[in-house]
Amino acid sequence: MPPSGQTVRKARRFRREMTLPEVLVWQRLRKAPMGIKFRRQHPAGPFVLDFYCPSVKTGIEIDGIAHDMGDNPQRDVERDAWLREKGIRVIRIPVAEVLRNVDEAVEAIVAACRER
Repeated sequence: MPPSGQTVRKARRFRREMTLPEVLVWQRLRKAPMGIKFRRQHPAGPFVLDFYCPSVKTGIEIDGIAHDMGDNPQRDVERDAWLREKGIRVIRIPVAEVLRNVDEAVEAIVAACRER
């Protein structure tokens, strides 16, 4: 299912309004570490992935505290299931982990993509 025009517009807006943890991760991923290319705020069907590695069909989500509130955990489960059906694996990294050591978080992302 290709992304709708609305999803593409949302992705463009998200690229302009990235959070600090997303910016810190993108500063490293944009350099294609280990030759692995990433996209930021990538539309996938009705969703926008924080980062996406097309060569291994892997989405990376940087999860803030809001992901633990209300019905967000259930929505994340449903979203991940939809993406899995489309062959996209999702890696979730807590914001606190990124802020504690961004280089370590990026190394984990790259390692997960390399193993696939």
